Amino acid sequence: MSKPALIIIDLQNDYFPSGAFPLANTEATLSSIVKAIGKAKAKSIPVIHVQHIADPAHGIAPFFNKDSEGVKIHAEILAAAPNAPVVIKHFADSFEGTNLHETLQNLGVDELILCGMMTQNCVTHTALSRRADDYKKVTVLTDASTTVSEMLHGIALHALSTRVALALSEDALK
Repeated sequence: MSKPALIIIDLQNDYFPSGAFPLANTEATLSSIVKAIGKAKAKSIPVIHVQHIADPAHGIAPFFNKDSEGVKIHAEILAAAPNAPVVIKHFADSFEGTNLHETLQNLGVDELILCGMMTQNCVTHTALSRRADDYKKVTVLTDASTTVSEMLHGIALHALSTRVALALSEDALK
């Protein structure tokens, strides 16, 4: 029997309307992720937050700067999964230079369910990571991810469709 984990990538304030780089459909995506967290918790599926923090060694970034309001994980996401581990990353791939793999291994996870922001960047890079190949199955939640436009979201999902599973939250977390 497989043991999945729900991994929430970059649900941070800078991607919302008052942030430095607002994305499309953030409220609908937020709602879908909050529901997905509820379903995961009801099934004892671990939830993991991934938070991108710009590397100060590379200078001030356009967003996700350390100690800024925008770098914080959205309050509704933290409220829905307050005890979930937070993995800090500095690259698009959530495994690169982080303890994500070790965190998943410690939880006995062998399947990844990914959602978050931005579909064509951090969600895709995590789904296609060499480290993700170590897991039995990788699924991207299509209704619980977003990016700068609906079109780019669709293009990214289509590109991913040959390598990973795509599913609605309600189907992946039944």
